[in-house]
Amino acid sequence: MFDAIRNNKRIVQIFLGVITLPFAFFGIDYMQNIGAGSDLASVGDTKISYYQFEQALRERQNQLRRSMGEAFKAEMMNSPQVRLGILNDLIDERLLLLEAVNNRLAASNQTLQAVIANEPAWQENGVFSKSRYEAVLRAQGMSPEQYEAGVRQQMTLRQLIGTVGASAFVSATQAEAMLRIQTEERKFNEFTIAAAPFAEKLKIEPETVQKFYDENKQRFEVPEQVKAEYVVLSLDALMSQVTVSEAQIKSWYEDDSHKDLYRQPEERRASHILIAPGDDGDKEKAKARAEAVLKDVRQNPSRFADLAKQHSQDPGSAEKGGDLGFFSSGAMVKPFDDAVFSQKEGEISGLVETNFGYHIIKVTSVREEKRRPLEEVRGEIEAELKRQAASRQFAESAETFSNLVYEQSDSLQPAADQFKLKIEQTGWLPKNADPQARAALGPLDNDKVLTALFSEDAVRNKRNTEAVEVAPNTLLAARVLEHAAATIRPFDAVRDDIEKMLRDEEAMKQATGAGEARLAELRKGEDQVAWSETRGVSRQQATQSPLPAAALQAIFKADVQKLPAYVGVGVGDGYTLFRITEVAQPEKIDENQLKALKDGYAGIVAREDVSAYLSSLRSRYKIDINQSLLENRERQ
Repeated sequence: MFDAIRNNKRIVQIFLGVITLPFAFFGIDYMQNIGAGSDLASVGDTKISYYQFEQALRERQNQLRRSMGEAFKAEMMNSPQVRLGILNDLIDERLLLLEAVNNRLAASNQTLQAVIANEPAWQENGVFSKSRYEAVLRAQGMSPEQYEAGVRQQMTLRQLIGTVGASAFVSATQAEAMLRIQTEERKFNEFTIAAAPFAEKLKIEPETVQKFYDENKQRFEVPEQVKAEYVVLSLDALMSQVTVSEAQIKSWYEDDSHKDLYRQPEERRASHILIAPGDDGDKEKAKARAEAVLKDVRQNPSRFADLAKQHSQDPGSAEKGGDLGFFSSGAMVKPFDDAVFSQKEGEISGLVETNFGYHIIKVTSVREEKRRPLEEVRGEIEAELKRQAASRQFAESAETFSNLVYEQSDSLQPAADQFKLKIEQTGWLPKNADPQARAALGPLDNDKVLTALFSEDAVRNKRNTEAVEVAPNTLLAARVLEHAAATIRPFDAVRDDIEKMLRDEEAMKQATGAGEARLAELRKGEDQVAWSETRGVSRQQATQSPLPAAALQAIFKADVQKLPAYVGVGVGDGYTLFRITEVAQPEKIDENQLKALKDGYAGIVAREDVSAYLSSLRSRYKIDINQSLLENRERQ
């Protein structure tokens, strides 16, 4: 009960796939207050400002940082394709919002309260915590009103998307045909003609090796490299230097404006029995069933938990005897909430109707309102005071740090000394490193920093780079210690590698030729091959198969109208022949697999429907993009 919204899961997934910028704006009225000079795009009569775009860009960046961890690099967000993609998501979201408004779709206050109260991020010990809710939002620079406006907007859009996506339909016949293809097993034997024996007989002439080197010297280039030192000024570094006194903590705790932060409102624990309308939606039948259960409950109040397990249609609480745990006022939908907070402890309600159905409620415990003691919240207060102090200090220090590394450009030491920072040193950094090498650079993996390090001024004069923002609230300045120009590795250093490579390539060509000749013989009926033991593989099992992708593709593309069928493919260090001897269909269709495949296929169809719907909206509303503003900001 009271999950975010009881929408069809497939439709919710489709929605999340289309709109991936939560709370990028907070309603049409608010959006139209942004000045026209900062408009990045217009959709119909509404505007998308550059401020809103930056907000969405930051949110996407934060999402990626949370999901990718250390692998995330801020410059990933700087490509024109990524930025245009985010703007197009905002345009799609605006189109849907305009259409929702035109169709008078809206989320009720009661549903909004239920969604927020049941979000795990706002709960402590499984119960909604107002203080946690407000503190987390405050730390993110967002008011409850802003957040709730965003949630309401997303819920409204979900209604619209749900209506569009719900029309997606996949028949059982289609799904079963797809499942039979997926579970079809092809049994085969294999035989590999290895390249190694051919390589042993090959002699690569020195002239051939030399010629390859002379014609491909760029392949043996050692790129320009630098060794550098760098220093980082960050909010985290400053927080570690901040101390908070006991007096400050107490003063914060006792401040009248903060008292509500640590107020723990009255909480009640309740159990319920939910009787919901059936698939036919007949509320009268549900009410009659609920009245019968209520009569049984009142005759046997001590058996409430047993009756809940027997009758309740709330899967989340029925097994627990209907227990919903403790919650504060406003956490549940209003009729349910009103009933709970008007009952006495131990009292059993009459029928309470909500949009979920009919409830029979028993209040099992009451916790009076209280204020969380200082000892319990001391850590929260200390962290908040440190964060605030460090934020102020970072804002004040950023300019000083930037000036220091610029004005005293021959050393990073003055900046390190003033802000009590450690100067770090790197190994050799190659110019234009590949993504894998860059991933190991840590905070130096930033296009602007690396460009500055390889600039003429930094290399020749060993001057500090400018302070670069490599992440939110994080500035980095670097300085070249050593420089090595690009060079070509000498022939003697790479001769053996080239010879081996050429030998392996030629051996593979000869193995492939021998394999293709053997394949032709097999297809003529001349089967004198020492095949391996029979194995089987299905498309469904392909991801767990040890066979290379090229081999699997060859097996499944083989014409099996006449068996045995033969195919061959060059994989690894040889050419492998496959003899397909049997194509087996499952005797019985697994109903769970069928349902999962049907739902998945319906999801694909629904995504296509949503995509088509968005395309139709784009043709109905006038859309303009300020390309010059987008491009100018990209270059900044």
